[in-house]
Amino acid sequence: MRASKQLELVQRVMDEQERRRAEGLAARERRVAESEAKLAELERYHSSYSSEFARNAERGMNGARLREFQSFLLRLAEALRQQIEVVDRAKAERDTELAGWRKAAQRSEMVDHVVKRRKAVERRGAERQEQRESDERSLRKHRHHEQ
Repeated sequence: MRASKQLELVQRVMDEQERRRAEGLAARERRVAESEAKLAELERYHSSYSSEFARNAERGMNGARLREFQSFLLRLAEALRQQIEVVDRAKAERDTELAGWRKAAQRSEMVDHVVKRRKAVERRGAERQEQRESDERSLRKHRHHEQ
C-alpha cells in the first residue's frame, strides 16, 4: 500500500475524531443554553415573587404568611444558587470540549497537509518514472531505426 493511502486511512480516523468532538461540543453548547434558560426562568420567578412579597408586605400580612413567603423566597434563592453552579459546570465542560475539538481539528489539518504533501511527492515520482520510461522508449525506437 502506498504511503499516501495509509495516510488517507489516518486522515479518515482524524476526521472522525474531529466530527465526534464537534458533536460533543454541540451537545455541551445545548446544555449551556438549556441551563442558562432555566436560570433566567428561576430569576424571573424569584423577581416576581419578591415583588409580590413587597406589595403584600406594604399592605400588611400576618406572621404565618410572612414566614411562608420568606421561606419560599429562601428556597428560590437556593435553587438559583444551585442553577448558577449548573451553568458554571456546563460552561466549564463546554470549554473543555471546545479545547478538545480544537486539538482534534488541528491534528486533522496537520494530517491533511501531510497527505497532500505525500501525494505531491508520489505524483512527482510517478511523473519522473513516466518521463524516464518515455525517454527509454524514444531512445530504443531511435536506436532501432538507426540499425
